[in-house]
Amino acid sequence: WQGFVYVAFIIDVFAGCIVGWRVSSSMETTFVLDALEQALWARRPSGTIHHSDKGSQYVSLAYTQRLKEAGLLASTGSTGDSYDNAMAESINGLYKAEVIHRKSWKNRTEVELATLTWVDRYNNRRLLERLGHIPPAEAEKAYYASIGNNDLAA
Repeated sequence: WQGFVYVAFIIDVFAGCIVGWRVSSSMETTFVLDALEQALWARRPSGTIHHSDKGSQYVSLAYTQRLKEAGLLASTGSTGDSYDNAMAESINGLYKAEVIHRKSWKNRTEVELATLTWVDRYNNRRLLERLGHIPPAEAEKAYYASIGNNDLAA
């Protein structure tokens, strides 16, 4: 397979959970909108800051309008400055090293299934030092339980 894929991750910075993601064969705005919709469904945030790079998908009229409708504040980093979006760049690097560069892929569906497995492992099994060596999902559950929000702690 001689294809090329793009992946968009939406990350909740608090504990580092990946709350939305999509794989696409093109960099059209619709694929990052799909990742955003997944994150909005999972989190239902309001007044949250959405930080991204200045990729054309993220500064498109459709994407910025959807952020506004959802009550999110848009923030974009400096052009060409990977340090400005360090968490996303770090997760992208891990993903490429642990998934993409490990084998040859037959098709986009195979990449999607591997990405689904990787995101689940990242959120629920990867021990992060900054969280006290627990997975992101566990850190979030513990936080919400500590503030008495049992709906989000479940």
